[in-house]
Amino acid sequence: MMVEQKIIGRGTWIDKLADELLQREKMLGRSTDLINVESGLGASGIPHIGSLGDAVRAYGVKLALENFGYRSELIAYSDDLDGLRKIPEGFPEWLKDYVAKPVSFIPDPFDCHDSYGAHMSSLLLDGLDNLGIKYKFQRGVDTYKNGLLKDQIHTILVNSKKIGIKIAELVGQEKYQESLPYFPICSNCGRLYTAVAYDYLEDEKKIKYRCGDTTIGSKVLAGCGHEGVADITKDLGKLAWKVEFAARWQAFDVRFEAYGKDIMDSVKVNDWVSDEILQFPHPHHVKYEMFLDKGGKKISKSLGNVVTSQAWLKYGSPKSILLLLYKRITGTREVGFEDIPSLMDEYNELENIYFGKIKLDNETKMIRTKGLYEYVNLLNVPKNPTPYVNYRLLVQLCKIFRENRNQLIIKKLIEYGTIKESSQEIDNLINLAGTYADDFDKPTKVEVQMDENIKKSLKELATTLSSYIEPTDLQNSIYQIAKDNGVQPKDFFKILYQIILASERGPKIGPLIMDIGRKKVAQTLLEYL
Repeated sequence: MMVEQKIIGRGTWIDKLADELLQREKMLGRSTDLINVESGLGASGIPHIGSLGDAVRAYGVKLALENFGYRSELIAYSDDLDGLRKIPEGFPEWLKDYVAKPVSFIPDPFDCHDSYGAHMSSLLLDGLDNLGIKYKFQRGVDTYKNGLLKDQIHTILVNSKKIGIKIAELVGQEKYQESLPYFPICSNCGRLYTAVAYDYLEDEKKIKYRCGDTTIGSKVLAGCGHEGVADITKDLGKLAWKVEFAARWQAFDVRFEAYGKDIMDSVKVNDWVSDEILQFPHPHHVKYEMFLDKGGKKISKSLGNVVTSQAWLKYGSPKSILLLLYKRITGTREVGFEDIPSLMDEYNELENIYFGKIKLDNETKMIRTKGLYEYVNLLNVPKNPTPYVNYRLLVQLCKIFRENRNQLIIKKLIEYGTIKESSQEIDNLINLAGTYADDFDKPTKVEVQMDENIKKSLKELATTLSSYIEPTDLQNSIYQIAKDNGVQPKDFFKILYQIILASERGPKIGPLIMDIGRKKVAQTLLEYL
């Protein structure tokens, strides 16, 4: 007997996560009048799709909580008091003089913001704004300047010996048995990580430190030798990552925060500090995998292989980014601009399922798919489907028509019977696909299942298309080639659409091939054999 699966909320992983969070809060007996979710934003390099993903997914949980009838807010915390550890790829060499200085005190290399940190934060917030994500912005530099963490800093420093022992036990890092988990900014050289705090004067709330050599990455950075005293209530400094999350969680009453597997150790320690030292039950977590570039390397601000939302939106819609981030949370994924065509078409398929144009046999899958569509629309679903044309078809047409592009492509689409009339939405799509066609030459190759008869048919069609003699009726020739090789014409057309458009359907194949160019299509077919 099949056990019916319980559908929570709109049936997605987001609803399940929000439900787990609510059950835990009720078990802890905490007030659920306002449930804060948090996302930490790095301000030391160009923010990429992965950095954006952290905030977008937290916002999904906020939406699910609101859907369940609870008030929720996303706190977007910019870690802009963090020190610059290395110069990102392509940035000016003069930044080397600012390594280990807080990013909020470094000039903006692009001369448009008050500081390096403000510039990087603005890029991430711009990315969130473009996607329609609502948040409460909290700057790290203001958090420390305004003393919002002073009570947590004091409690952590009073318990620093116990914390140092636990850090060594949990993650094997021993340095906090010798030094305090707090970096004052050296009053002489302005650096953060070289100023090592070694004693806390509990009654005066002051730290003694000396500015010495430290290793950042694999490089040794010389300290200035200054010995000083810093007041945690007045002078700027920063908690070490191993304890800072916990301080923020308690200060801002954070109940949920996702994390990438690259900071698992920090989260493990912070959970303990939050529970045992600050007596604040740590937030509910979910661990997500990292985004990799198409070469399998982690997308990194310093490596320069960054896929930014600003660049993505030159080619794809905000919905294509939201779909990428809301499809699932587990599993490592390689991501690049070449994913845009399939995500654009996949969003359209979700929309067709939602509005009943495509039917799914499985009821549970139907609910989940509709739920995903609703979250990609941030639970504000349009009343009607948006006019759409297969993105890869538009890319192909944009490669053919470069002058008067929009006008000629719309004329072709009407000829094909793909659309009845022009619209602003189709115009916008042509603009996106046109930029993609101009910037990327190589189409994405998709996996196509074919038997020997289909291969034989494709080879024969490639020969026909390569011939100097233009077929009088190409549509009929394709039909006949399939029949002669014992292939159902509809199956053959489907294979051709998959190869040419990475889709199972499209406009009339004969005229399309003639427009793309017979020899170009012949070459594409041979690449699949």
